[in-house]
Amino acid sequence: MRKRIDINFNWKYCPSFTEEMVRPGYDDGAFEAVDIPHANKELPYHYFDEREYQFVSCYRKHFRLPPEAFENNRRVFLHFEGAANYARVYLNGKFLGEHKGGYTPFGFELTGLCNKSGNLIAVELDSTERPEIPPFGNMVDYLCYGGIYREVHLDIVESAFIEDVFVKTPDCLLPKKTIEADVTFSGEVKGTLKLEFLDGDKVLATRETPVDGKAVRVRWKQKDAELWDIDNPKLYTLRVSFGGDTVEKRFGFRQAEFTRTGFLLNGKPLKLIGLNRHQSYPYVGYAMPASAQRADADLLKFGLGCNIARTSHYPDSIHFLDRCDEIGLLVFTEMPSWQYLGEGEWRENCLDNIRRMILRDRSHPCVILWGVRVNEGMDCDEFYTQTNALARSLDPSRQTGGVRNIPQSHLLEDVYTFNDFSHSGGAVKLLPPAIVCGFKAPLLVTEHNGHMYPTKSFDREELRREHALRHLRVQNKSFGSKRHSGAIGWCMADYNTHKDFGSGDKICYHGVTDMFRVPKLAAAVYASQQDDRVVMETSSAMDVGEYPGAIVGQTYIFTNCDYVKIYKNGDYKSTA
Repeated sequence: MRKRIDINFNWKYCPSFTEEMVRPGYDDGAFEAVDIPHANKELPYHYFDEREYQFVSCYRKHFRLPPEAFENNRRVFLHFEGAANYARVYLNGKFLGEHKGGYTPFGFELTGLCNKSGNLIAVELDSTERPEIPPFGNMVDYLCYGGIYREVHLDIVESAFIEDVFVKTPDCLLPKKTIEADVTFSGEVKGTLKLEFLDGDKVLATRETPVDGKAVRVRWKQKDAELWDIDNPKLYTLRVSFGGDTVEKRFGFRQAEFTRTGFLLNGKPLKLIGLNRHQSYPYVGYAMPASAQRADADLLKFGLGCNIARTSHYPDSIHFLDRCDEIGLLVFTEMPSWQYLGEGEWRENCLDNIRRMILRDRSHPCVILWGVRVNEGMDCDEFYTQTNALARSLDPSRQTGGVRNIPQSHLLEDVYTFNDFSHSGGAVKLLPPAIVCGFKAPLLVTEHNGHMYPTKSFDREELRREHALRHLRVQNKSFGSKRHSGAIGWCMADYNTHKDFGSGDKICYHGVTDMFRVPKLAAAVYASQQDDRVVMETSSAMDVGEYPGAIVGQTYIFTNCDYVKIYKNGDYKSTA
């Protein structure tokens, strides 16, 4: 058997910590009752002190395991999806271990430590910006809020269980598609592994293979399987069973490749158009449920017409990636970082972040590129040789990238991922690829605009129009260039930031939507590139008081319609 028990409700929380709080007999009656996801402190929309959430707090959770957890030598594990930023975890007063990093999952084994009558999990959570934890060590242009902000659950498994399943789809463009599954076990096992290939609830094929060791690779050909594509995100499930344990892994058949002449999805050219996403929200920071994570994916795909999102600058929620799988939204995900490259333990924690990110997300068909370089960091061949080697060892099926903002930096990754802020309203829209990365490297623009022209949703029309036009010019240049795989704009939504950045009120107004996901005019630039719904937005409401001298000037229409008929006061004027 394998049983998952979600433990997200009825936690006890205190915005301070003492060592006595981890003990089972401690009186937590004065603690606040909270549910997970949880922000350690709710913040104002703007104009607040960024240190308000940077403190050490305590979470306590009382729970009882079902009787079957104590039978047949079964094992019990505790799993956290994410807690910011440094967690020390205790069970019934006993220290289990620690985790440094707010964006990657972690867990501990509870086997033999639980009582049948009841148990206590206690978490000492340090939400300060510790210098040994990426992305910290220097200034960061986004807030890394505190709290146990992603879900928590328990797993009850057999004494020997399936630890990991990694599904790959090599040769997926052939009529008979290959399924390759790497199955890892909790230890040395011997027996028979059963695999079932499912389309929904329908079993299309089964395989059995002997196992004698800690890992096994199973590979077979499957006919009549559909490709996963942005317009047809067909998902299948691989059900893997061994002994009394069963794991299901969802996947899709797809081939993604960046080349010097553009990006290919399933062998066909696809121009990438997208936006960067910060996972933050007003007031509660990162602590939003699965529905909000999925809604952001829907916004990017259906509201904004994007075919790719970059998870800036850290791994996002599993719910966001699951939804991207379902709707056909490509994802470039990266390790936590921002300009600063530390040494010693900082690098060890960075490598650990990469390992956990890839192990968690490598079966997602939506993920097409691993970011294994410090965002906008300087060259460091020694370290980036390590990060690339780690990524390729864990997942040889995907290319690596590393976002920089300097041309002609050392390329140890497979793709030259570049933040191109050359457009400032003038003739230069994007730098020539030969200047950026030479003639051979694949090139993907991973940021543009953003801080070059921050725009509030309540700015006058003239500013909002120019904001939209700058995004339009860059995307137009990208679409006209064979060397550019695409361009990912900065960014989807406004976000809270540190005092060193933004508009002095703790907000970076860089988004094509505001922090509440309400579209600005620039959102129409992206939305108008889709075919699934009619989009027509004008750059002006024709209110003369918005403009100097009451002169409206040139008005633009952002649309995907074949033509637009223009009327004034009910009289037809022209067709565009």
